[in-house]
Amino acid sequence: MSKRLPATAAPGLLESFAAAFDPLFSKRNQRDAFRQYLANLLLPSERNKTLTALANTEPVIGAQHPRAQQLQWFLSESTWDAQQVNQCRLSLLRADPSTAPTATGVLVIDETGDRKAGTKTAHIGRQYLANLGKIDNGVVSVTSLWADEHVYCPLDVEPYTPAHWFPTGKVDPDFRTKPQIALELVEQAVEARIPFRAVVADSFYGEHEGFRTGLQHLQIGYVMALKPSHAWWHPADQLGAVQAIAAATPWQDATHPGPWIAIPRSFRDGHTERWWALEVIAGPYGPTKAQRAVVVTTDPTTLPDKSTWYLISNLPVPESDHAQHTVLPAATLEEIVRLYGLRMWVEQSYKQVKGTLGWAEYQVRSDQAIQRHWALVCCAFTFCWWHASHTSASAQCSAVTYVGAESAKGLREPTVEKKNGQPGAPAPECLVASCITTGARLVGALDHA
Repeated sequence: MSKRLPATAAPGLLESFAAAFDPLFSKRNQRDAFRQYLANLLLPSERNKTLTALANTEPVIGAQHPRAQQLQWFLSESTWDAQQVNQCRLSLLRADPSTAPTATGVLVIDETGDRKAGTKTAHIGRQYLANLGKIDNGVVSVTSLWADEHVYCPLDVEPYTPAHWFPTGKVDPDFRTKPQIALELVEQAVEARIPFRAVVADSFYGEHEGFRTGLQHLQIGYVMALKPSHAWWHPADQLGAVQAIAAATPWQDATHPGPWIAIPRSFRDGHTERWWALEVIAGPYGPTKAQRAVVVTTDPTTLPDKSTWYLISNLPVPESDHAQHTVLPAATLEEIVRLYGLRMWVEQSYKQVKGTLGWAEYQVRSDQAIQRHWALVCCAFTFCWWHASHTSASAQCSAVTYVGAESAKGLREPTVEKKNGQPGAPAPECLVASCITTGARLVGALDHA
């Protein structure tokens, strides 16, 4: 058997990261394209991440350039498995103690919609796009993301296929609703032995009884949102909605809170806030029942829309009778608030995965090519965590040199050169690149991907 030819090395630590995926690509041009795709996805967000941009060709006429055609073939026709690439990516995450999922984190279920034109792209249709807040033509996918207070990373993604793609519509046996896809993603995480404390999701999934029942059958805890108008059967002379119960609960001030309990919350920027939580005891909810409803807010008097959560959970109250008869771990009100607060990382993930790495900028139509693009975007995002944990080991790379005055460590500080060629003031630290290049590599841009 002939010796396998090495791929063209990727810049910096990206080569070490990409080398872990080499066994999944049978040909050298696939390994080269994999490195090129990741390197260009990691370029600054000002640069488009369309196929022609990734191939460094013109937006329109460049689509026929050989470089663009090679990447097109890599996504659409070449022989590699996106699921295997994703599994390898998750293995790298789990192998690193700084990024390995732990049982204190949550599994966030959410969906994202990408506006797309035409009718030929796989999974496309007129449907509700949560990102836009309206019905439009596009592609919707359901995602799972693991997160704790320090790390967040996408796990799996499945596209939602509208009913018109099936011969018999919604009654077709192959048709799957978004909650059904979400439940399958939870099952995949369990099969992969990804540890998590609870499943967290917004009100679309929290209001879906089938999804909640599916999690209960799997014996998985959840903390999900409810609509403020969430109600249950009740006599006409009694309150029967979570918002109405919260508004009617006695509250005087912080020193006389009544049933409201103060919950301190710490944020990533260092500041703390005092929120208030209420355990709803009404209808099917209460500390002694199988499901709990919790209202969390910054102001029990006005219940502001943007800082009030209406939550449902099957995690029992500590030391309650229900806690003695279920395998689910008990959770205090503080824990309920902490778990749902981790859902906000999915919004940050959208900014980086979608806004910076070009999640929706694919220029392909087939299901296989789209899912391959998503897998590569997730690899690029994962590299940022992997790079952060490996940067310290390579911080003293001999190939890195600096221009300017000598620093205390023997290196020279970067400076900004004026237009007339004279040295100017020291360059801002950690802005774009950490160093100049002395060879065929990026100018330290991967340090701040």
